[in-house]
Amino acid sequence: MRWEDREKQILEAAVRFFAENGFEGQTRELAKRLGVSHAVIYRHFDSKEALIERVYQHVYTSRWRSDWEALILDRSLPLEERLIRFYRDYVDCVFEYEWVRIFISSGLKSYSLPQRYLDIILSRIIRPAVRELRHDLDLPEREPTEAEEELFWGLHGGVFYMAIRKFIYATEVPDPVEGAVTRTVRAFMGGIPSLLRKDDP
Repeated sequence: MRWEDREKQILEAAVRFFAENGFEGQTRELAKRLGVSHAVIYRHFDSKEALIERVYQHVYTSRWRSDWEALILDRSLPLEERLIRFYRDYVDCVFEYEWVRIFISSGLKSYSLPQRYLDIILSRIIRPAVRELRHDLDLPEREPTEAEEELFWGLHGGVFYMAIRKFIYATEVPDPVEGAVTRTVRAFMGGIPSLLRKDDP
């Protein structure tokens, strides 16, 4: 097998393995699943930590779309429509067994991967969305407050919780989920303007 094909095989198997076992899963067990020696894995990845980093890049950062950031800033569309489009696209990425289970298990085991990913959500989606809403409401321009960010985290968490219900709790969620996402965003946008005006008279 060519070097790059073997590396791809190991990476894809590692994604499935860690989704099932968490990052505490042993690479020796991964090697058995692949039918290769333990040494083969370490010829392609210097350490277990290096393999985990590649899994993070493969599952999370490689799927991030830069056009999402542009969408949030596109004032030719109402902010509500921008958020609906973003979250409908977003669930197409995160409503996946491996994505959700690795994300949750790595957080429980104190790996930094969820924090790194949530920093991306905060800096590229939530803070820009707060600024856009303040602009729409003719409120003074300034950096988002923690309270404002928390409101948008509530929206984000509401959308992501549907994925947790499906892939962690194994309970039913709306199918297709896009309608529920749209209603969640509309309900959020129906209430948040009055809260921001109240906190920033």
